[in-house]
Amino acid sequence: MKKTALLLFSLFYIATFGQNKLDKSKSELNSGTSKKNQSSTSYSSSSGSSKSKSSGGDNILGKAIADIFIYTTFGVFKYGVIGDYKNEDHLYSNLTPYPYYNRKSGNFENSDTLSVTANKARLDIENNFVYNSSALFGNHLKAKIRPFQYFYLQSDFHQLFEIDKIDNTANRLSLFQFNLNYDRIRLEKFNFGWNLGATYVGNEVKKGGFAYGLNAEYFMENRVSFFAAAKWSRINSLPVNTYELQGKFHSKNYFFSLGLEHLKIATPTYTLVALGGGIYF
Repeated sequence: MKKTALLLFSLFYIATFGQNKLDKSKSELNSGTSKKNQSSTSYSSSSGSSKSKSSGGDNILGKAIADIFIYTTFGVFKYGVIGDYKNEDHLYSNLTPYPYYNRKSGNFENSDTLSVTANKARLDIENNFVYNSSALFGNHLKAKIRPFQYFYLQSDFHQLFEIDKIDNTANRLSLFQFNLNYDRIRLEKFNFGWNLGATYVGNEVKKGGFAYGLNAEYFMENRVSFFAAAKWSRINSLPVNTYELQGKFHSKNYFFSLGLEHLKIATPTYTLVALGGGIYF
């Protein structure tokens, strides 16, 4: 009797909590969040319109504050986000043909390094099998187009599958990410950057949203590197975020990788082991 009850409880737990996460993600992305109270919006609009006009002194003070804000924002953007090309030599680092091509450099090498391949275009292709359980797994295909050392284009394609063993059905979710990436720090052993772009969920959702993120990679002496990335976006007011933590072993112009990926698609979250590799052209 106890074994029967335990079996029934296990089946109920799997059916309730272990399955249909992809359906829940897609359903929530389609429905979105509840609409905000319209009365508060109308009240805010009417109260705003009833305010009196500012005096001449207030206008001068407001303009001064606005100018300070603009110049401060420009300075932060130029030196914090883009960098100071007059004083930061690492911003001119050469793009390598592939990491460890000279047994020491990562994605970049010093700008004064003599190399016949300096600043040539590069294509990085990577594919990982992602696994949570026999009921939830998928694939992550990634491509980076590097025309030179200053920025690159990246495209990610996640295809997730979920098997409902009770109903003997399969469900899938396609997640696309398109980004413009900029490496703010370009050192021989370390690079750090940001990206801007878009995220799109296919299948029954067919909706997209603005995306942004950060990424970094550190290269050790023994042909091993560690990579981390995070991308945040919102679709229909709900989060669609991806996080990666990965170790790579490099050999010539290819590598093998092992890591973890964590995805948040609406309310459900997915933690998966990622195993794969890539090649540089």
